[in-house]
Amino acid sequence: MESLFEQMGGTYHQEGDFLIPDLVLSDTTDYHIGKYGRMRHRYLKEHRRVLFNIMLTNETLAKHVADIDAACRDRLDTLIPAMAEQEGVTEELKATDQMEWVRRMNNIKNRAEEIILQEIIYT
Repeated sequence: MESLFEQMGGTYHQEGDFLIPDLVLSDTTDYHIGKYGRMRHRYLKEHRRVLFNIMLTNETLAKHVADIDAACRDRLDTLIPAMAEQEGVTEELKATDQMEWVRRMNNIKNRAEEIILQEIIYT
């Protein structure tokens, strides 16, 4: 008697005394996932478990996480220079007072990351 898996076209291969189903992922693309993608993955896994499982079984999780990572990096690339210009953090300040420039740029970067976390990662 065939199993339901075999009736639906599935096959097995034998390893020792066991029959192992031949399962293959349809999407084998190797996505680059950085810091923000890993944060989104962890958020979905811990706080949006149902959505995480749906995306995992539909094989859309890796692409989603890679897209989120790219969107976060793009948003950072636009936010940081805009905030620096608005607050008057210029190359002139960098030349005259490097420590003040570093303090201000770190402050801007931290605020920009907080914006990204709230707008993109944790929604």
